[in-house]
Amino acid sequence: MTQATPAHLLILAAGILCEFCSPAGASEYEVAQNAKRFMLKGAQVEKISIQAGDTVRFKNEDRFFHNIFSASEIKTFDLGSFPKGESRTVIFDKAGIAELECAIHPEMTLTVEVK
Repeated sequence: MTQATPAHLLILAAGILCEFCSPAGASEYEVAQNAKRFMLKGAQVEKISIQAGDTVRFKNEDRFFHNIFSASEIKTFDLGSFPKGESRTVIFDKAGIAELECAIHPEMTLTVEVK
């Protein structure tokens, strides 16, 4: 068995960290939850289009909790409940369509088209 050198450990650590990195040139979008609606740049949205590798930050601006989730084939996640002023992020790394919903407010839906 070969013993790992400091260089090998550094390469391994860099590889692990890159699992959490966004691709170069990726964008970040902030989608707010406000008045039980998804908002982008102050306007209500039902659909957004982004590129693979982009990040969407979901920020709760309401006085009550939200819980954003997706059971879509391209991205499955559950951000858990979070209060006003907090946000959660998701990196969309595959092309396709993701249907999002608030588990607390099922009338809140958002389609994310990832190109």
